[in-house]
Amino acid sequence: MTAYFDPERYPTLSDEGAEMLRYLTEHPNAPIYRDESGNRLTTADLDELKALERKLTTENIDWAVSQHPSWLEQFLEYVYREVPYYRAQGTAPAFRHIQPISRAHLSADIAAFVPNDIPIERMINFRTTGTSGNPLLLASHPRVAATYLLFHQRALRRFGVELEVGANHVGVVLVGHQTRCFTYVSVTPMLGESGLAKINLHPNDWRHPDDRTIYLDALNPEVYTGDPLTFNELKKLPLTTCPKALISVGMMMSAGMRADLEAHFNAPVLDIYSLNEAGPIAVFDNELDGHLLLQPHMYVEILDSQGNTVEPGIRGEITLSGGFNFCLPLVRYRTGDYAALVDSPEGPILKELSGRAPVRYQLENGEWINNIDVTHALRPIPLAQFGLHQYKDKSLVLYLAPSSMTHHQRCLEALKHVFGNLVINVKQIEKEDKILQYTSDLIEGFIQ
Repeated sequence: MTAYFDPERYPTLSDEGAEMLRYLTEHPNAPIYRDESGNRLTTADLDELKALERKLTTENIDWAVSQHPSWLEQFLEYVYREVPYYRAQGTAPAFRHIQPISRAHLSADIAAFVPNDIPIERMINFRTTGTSGNPLLLASHPRVAATYLLFHQRALRRFGVELEVGANHVGVVLVGHQTRCFTYVSVTPMLGESGLAKINLHPNDWRHPDDRTIYLDALNPEVYTGDPLTFNELKKLPLTTCPKALISVGMMMSAGMRADLEAHFNAPVLDIYSLNEAGPIAVFDNELDGHLLLQPHMYVEILDSQGNTVEPGIRGEITLSGGFNFCLPLVRYRTGDYAALVDSPEGPILKELSGRAPVRYQLENGEWINNIDVTHALRPIPLAQFGLHQYKDKSLVLYLAPSSMTHHQRCLEALKHVFGNLVINVKQIEKEDKILQYTSDLIEGFIQ
């Protein structure tokens, strides 16, 4: 097992942890792992993470809608002192006068947003692409990557799920379904070196398609993480084991899809709003009918197209300040996602959350409806992924993931109640990635 002792990738690896790596890698039905990774966490990192975990068990969000958090002023002083982009602007102005930034700013020069006092020796970076057209190279750190787990645990506890500690079981399996994706095995020191694997369900990554079921049943992970498209593929496997929970990130999930998965796996499905730039931001709570914010040190505003804060309950662009990535502190970062922000007894929640800018659609009589009406119409249907486009002649095309094409007639009936006699065609989504959910050829369809 000496091959698994890599002090750079696994600084604190024990014999039990090495055995878990061996098991994950050398299992006779294991997939073809194409990449290598590692937690890179030192003893000092683990001490800091444990302290943060203890803090998060009692720390709540200390601000309400239209009220700044207590830590914001000190945070801005630090940013304007240490972050090159802001330091060049001089003293921090009043918060409302700070010009918001977007993904394009980070894409143009990520180094300008990394604080000067962060040692670069242990920094890591990763590339991300999305639907905005601006690829990103993001600055991060092993401790930042490990902090994702703490907020996932915070969300899981709301659903009564606690993860076990120990190197004798697999805690988390991250699943994808692409012709090519990053796959690896690792262990999680914060959970006593429980096993972790990132796998691709696509048959190309397996010696035999049946190996997928055998391997996953052997691992019997406590939690699967992935997106609705991948979970729909996971559901097709004749697994005999069930996880404690599924965590969905990366794509919006319909209520129908969530209910379908929960019934199939007999486990809660957590719909987490998460960004590579900011980590897990909020988790959907059915009783609150919205996404409850997770990070005590992330301030969320809702802005209009001119950068003004909107009234509570009004939809606008989700804008972030703060966060746990000390390599990339955000100040009024416009996410490109839209929701309304309201208070609840449990803290601020995002209502009517949707990815990318709002789009409205024109009816046959010339009236306009919001894309939220479409979301509501399709909400009960278990769709893994969909998109709606309107042409200049007002006709529409509904794009469905291959696995959702069986629901096309039900979708057409639901949309008929919204659009009346307008022509609606259905096409299959061909590419394996996020798509812009709502689009239009009508210039007036884009809400400014």
